[in-house]
Formats: sequence, structure tokens, C-alpha cells
Amino acid sequence: MLWQLIDNELKKQNMSVYELTIKSGLSKTNRTMYEFKNGHIKKPSFELMCKIADALNVSLDYFRKGVK
Repeated sequence: MLWQLIDNELKKQNMSVYELTIKSGLSKTNRTMYEFKNGHIKKPSFELMCKIADALNVSLDYFRKGVK
């Protein structure tokens, strides 16, 4: 559900998961985004969500309000 919001934003910005990984400040070989995308991370850390929000240039509220 949370990943769907991220995926929608990625599509809007024409950005790949790989690009999001780099813009989030994670190393190129870091698998965190792919683990999140594939459902292996159920509750992402606050730090990770901050990095994702910053990379996508959206507020954390975008994710908080979108998840029911």
C-alpha cells in the first residue's frame, strides 16, 4: 500500500527505483528499495521514509495521509 504511493510518484516523475535509490543517498548496490518494493520491508524506518520523501521532493504527509 505504501509502496503504491511511492510507485505512483515515481511514475509521475518518470523515475526508476534505481534512480530513487541513488537520490535517496543509498549506495548503488543497496537492495533496500527493492526489498521494500517486493514487500520484504513491511514497516520502513522513519529515516528511510525521510530519504524517499526528500528524493521525490514530497512531504512525509504525502505518505502518511495516503496510507489508510
